Amino acid sequence: MIALPLAEVERLASGRLVVAPGASAATGLSIDSRRVAPGDLFVAVGRGSSFTDQALAAGAAATLVPDDTFAALAALGAAVRDRSDARVVGITGAVAKTSTKDILAALVRPHRKTVAAEGSQNNEIGLPLTLGRLQPDTEVCIVEMGMRGLGQIAELCAVARPDVGVVTKIGPVHLELLGTVERVAQAKAEIVGALPAGGTAVVPAGEPLLEPYLGREDIDVIRFGPDGDVQLTSFAPRGEGCEVEVDVQGERVALELPFGSRYNAENTLAALAAYRALGLPLADAGCGAPHIRLSRWRGEETPLPGGGLLVNDAYNANPLSMTAALEHLSERAEGRRTVAVLGDMAELGSGAAAYHREVGAAAARSGVQVLIAVGPLAREYLAGAPDVPEARWAETVEGGLAALEPLLRPGDCVLVKGSRAVGLEALADALAAAEAPAS
Repeated sequence: MIALPLAEVERLASGRLVVAPGASAATGLSIDSRRVAPGDLFVAVGRGSSFTDQALAAGAAATLVPDDTFAALAALGAAVRDRSDARVVGITGAVAKTSTKDILAALVRPHRKTVAAEGSQNNEIGLPLTLGRLQPDTEVCIVEMGMRGLGQIAELCAVARPDVGVVTKIGPVHLELLGTVERVAQAKAEIVGALPAGGTAVVPAGEPLLEPYLGREDIDVIRFGPDGDVQLTSFAPRGEGCEVEVDVQGERVALELPFGSRYNAENTLAALAAYRALGLPLADAGCGAPHIRLSRWRGEETPLPGGGLLVNDAYNANPLSMTAALEHLSERAEGRRTVAVLGDMAELGSGAAAYHREVGAAAARSGVQVLIAVGPLAREYLAGAPDVPEARWAETVEGGLAALEPLLRPGDCVLVKGSRAVGLEALADALAAAEAPAS
């Protein structure tokens, strides 16, 4: 981290600050006493106040038990950001924030010293921690911005001050708090309003709900997707990867990508638009493509017995990502029998049942032959898919695994996907570790 004087820390964040003997500045920011490095400022979050002594023993320059955790981290993150000349890319959207961030970071790293959010660090805690990794020579910082309601993206932007703002997609998420997809668009568009003059907004083409927020004349707007400034002109799966050709504002770029999903190829369009906004050489975009590593449980593939395949996409789910994952399952199966284990989709408000039925219908359309629904809301998948040959419902992950095991055959192509709260990664792990079922 760019050194932050401890005297300034004391001014920025009210609370109990304990400074190690001889320390005058912090050179890192941590909230986990087990990961403290010498020179770090350890900020106690929640029960972290019980571990300040351990942090000091590990070499922390100081420990802070803040009066207001979010306010303290925001102030510290903003102070580091103020000291950095890095260009900041903020990424938000209803789906694919983390995957787009992972793709963009890999494309940028061969050309610029880059810091990117780890995993899904996208909230009032995670975003300041990402800024806390900025070094004096960092040239690009890629942050992720999540939200649960109006005003929260704007608050994160006030800390990170992005130069490029990416909106991946608009769709039905967090409806329990926001109520309508129109308000989702309003919330996500806060990143556009926060851009400085001369900044760039990267948005999906043909998204009418965003258009009311794109009228600023002092920023550039790059649209990606069909009929946009950045378009996918060809997509060819190649084993576990794919080859794509993309038109970027009239220039052609060919990439070999280490994933085979069409939806991640489409996420690459958003990443390429941000790459272009950073002024990086389009002809060399392919240098970083082989190094793309998506975060855990986002389309991870594991061989199963008899030539089968497990697609573990259990990190999270909403109607848009469920439909895309089911389409990918159909493409990836290449003639194998398809099995979908689908968990609840959370935070969909009063329309939750209807959204689950729609996804069930999408599973049927994609040719799913075995459907295992897991969770109280997931029963509605079955209502939307009455013609799926084998369909079972279970309330728990354990029950879902028990329902699946007698139906699974060698050679099956299996998708596991649900909202984070369901915890379907445990079921995917059990499948990956299982012995080959009897034929």
